[in-house]
Amino acid sequence: MQPKPGSSAETKRPPTPTRFKRGQVEGVVVRDLRKFVDERGWLAELFRDDEVAEEFLPAMAYVSTTLPGLQRGPHEHADQADYFCFIGPSNFKLRLWDNRRGSATFGNVTTLFAGEDAPKSVIIPAGVVHAYKNVGPAPGVVINLPNRLYMGAGRREAVDEIRHEDEPGTAFRLDD
Repeated sequence: MQPKPGSSAETKRPPTPTRFKRGQVEGVVVRDLRKFVDERGWLAELFRDDEVAEEFLPAMAYVSTTLPGLQRGPHEHADQADYFCFIGPSNFKLRLWDNRRGSATFGNVTTLFAGEDAPKSVIIPAGVVHAYKNVGPAPGVVINLPNRLYMGAGRREAVDEIRHEDEPGTAFRLDD
């Protein structure tokens, strides 16, 4: 069933551009992560509440691994912002598409490389479609500190995720 024109359901998901142009994506925050190395190994600060805007403060944290050559996404969130930390092992290609009609950078796409060779944290606002691929030779670790609880308090709400992975002819592609 299609939403009625002008309804709130229709305005929640604006039409996706058929082509994106390379450029920055408004609201995305990229920060280099510094590894402090000594004879014991290394340490890296991932989060400090004095360096993150209140709207992006984490509500939870999780860690995932992605096997070499595989990707996660593309998907987007209606309300959730992701706070990814790419510190290694392995390296990732991260692509962001601005799918927010009211954004000054609507229709832009940007690509970053992050991970073992270039540790970074990346905050991705709601409505920005994102995907990442492990481009290294080993399983890669990604830590996420999103600003919303998965499925809400007590896991009683719908999952805030719009998946584009299986859409035929999607404009959201990592294979270029």
